[in-house]
Order: sequence, then C-alpha cells, then structure tokens
Amino acid sequence: LQLTPHPTEKMTHIVSHEHGMTVWKTLQEGEAEPQCQSFSYSRARLQGVLLEGASLLLLRVLARRHTMPPGLVFPAIDTEGDLCTSSY
Repeated sequence: LQLTPHPTEKMTHIVSHEHGMTVWKTLQEGEAEPQCQSFSYSRARLQGVLLEGASLLLLRVLARRHTMPPGLVFPAIDTEGDLCTSSY
C-alpha cells in the first residue's frame, strides 16, 4: 500500500451579525471539490461567549492576579466553529 501525499486546506470563517453568528467551514483535499458547510447560532445561544482573543486576555489577567475563581466556565467556539464550553 502506497499513500501519496496531497494538500489539505481547511478554513473556518465566522461572521457576527444582528441575529447572532454564522460559521462557514470549507475542506478541500487535494484536487477534489471543496466540501462546504455552514451553520448559525442565535444571540441567545451566544450569550456570554468567550472568543479566542478574549480568552487569552482573561488568562493573562488571572495569571497576573495569581487567582483563579472556582467553577469559571464560559461558552466558547472551538477550532471547528462548534459551540463548546471553556473551563479555567
């Protein structure tokens, strides 16, 4: 069995709008047609969401204060664009 390498391109595009947030995911393997998928989250589901930049800032503030409140959990968006939770 011989496997030939082929480039894989994976993109996630997130847009915030008045009704919430829309995520577009594109996967292209080699010369194949790109596979596209999109989904949306309402403002209600995104209440309190902590995006990647804000998460890094929060970690720096907590490290600087040398404190970690118990049970610190926020809704977040993972690398695939799916809604998840982020626990500190």
